[in-house]
Amino acid sequence: MTRLMTDESLRGLPIAALLAAVLAAGCSTAAPSTAPAPAASPAAARTLKDAFAGQFLMGAALNEAQFTEQDARGASTVKAQFNTITPENVLKWERVHPRLGEYDFAAPDQFVAFGERNGMFVVGHTLVWHQQTPRWVFQDANGARVSRDTLLARLRDHIHTVVGRYKGRIRGWDVVNEAVDEDGTLRKTPWLEIIGPDCLAKAFQWAHEADPSAELYYNDYSVENAPKRAGVVALVRSLQAQGVRITGVGLQGHNRIEWPAIEQQDSTIAAFAALGVKVMITELDIDVLPRVTQRPPSADVSLNAAPDPRLDPYAAGLPDSVQQVLAKRYGDLFGVYMKHRNVISRVTFWGVADGDSWLNNWPVRGRTSYPLLFDRAGQPKPAFDAVIRAAKQPTFVP
Repeated sequence: MTRLMTDESLRGLPIAALLAAVLAAGCSTAAPSTAPAPAASPAAARTLKDAFAGQFLMGAALNEAQFTEQDARGASTVKAQFNTITPENVLKWERVHPRLGEYDFAAPDQFVAFGERNGMFVVGHTLVWHQQTPRWVFQDANGARVSRDTLLARLRDHIHTVVGRYKGRIRGWDVVNEAVDEDGTLRKTPWLEIIGPDCLAKAFQWAHEADPSAELYYNDYSVENAPKRAGVVALVRSLQAQGVRITGVGLQGHNRIEWPAIEQQDSTIAAFAALGVKVMITELDIDVLPRVTQRPPSADVSLNAAPDPRLDPYAAGLPDSVQQVLAKRYGDLFGVYMKHRNVISRVTFWGVADGDSWLNNWPVRGRTSYPLLFDRAGQPKPAFDAVIRAAKQPTFVP
């Protein structure tokens, strides 16, 4: 039988010991517990948005079925638990602007209306990204690369049209997404190669023109790694020196059980707070599944690997011991967020329940992932309780 590891037994364990617990659980032949979850404690009976009221907003990224309420259970969870929402896909360029001169606002309109009906802070995601952007954006009718002036005109039109449509309704925008590479240099994307580095400043400038009251963010993953953090800090300083309005930096938070170290998370938040910008955790999840590469942790969507049963050890369910390790990890991270609650304005999970998570199909398709606070039946997991407790008793010691 898999031994249940309590919070007390896990408290204070180093990362190596936590990893050992995860590996042992993954190798165990014992079946995951199917017993009903115990009744929620008084603290766990509260909602996330209530638990962190006055500290920071609590949010989730929504898929189309949730904000149209076709997924009634998911929509109900969102309305009960969260006070800010981000769209997973419907405001990305390939969805909202699929062809030259053609915009499709049907789904984004529904997303924004859902947020407004429920009194939520609505975030737009994203305006400039090298992924999920149609090839036509960078090409002429013959398939050749467009000129700098042409691409600038297309970018300005896109930003003014999309941001302008939701002026005063979408209150914060991920203006630029993932423009810095792992070594801290600007990523070699068509935006950079055709326009040059000033494309980033212009994107922020045009977003501010389209909606002067909107908050404007830079958003990226793995910023806790020192070289990339230095690159993003340098980018923010450069934008500030140019007089560009940048409200905040989004740390995506696609985390693992063993990464980032709590000290890395703490120092990263502090580094951006020192620049005078808000800090947000924008795409939070914690992956408990085996890594497919020895490269530094990354959320690069171009990474993929072939299916392998060894990479999907919890297809039948997550053992209780791993549930507890995940819960402790969430509690520890929220302890750091609470320490920095004066500069963190929002914590957003990338998905609502485990079955919704992109990690079920990245970097390996068809895996069974458990990265969020609600299980596949929409029920709160031990990690939910740990997060609620962190709101009252943050565990991080500086």
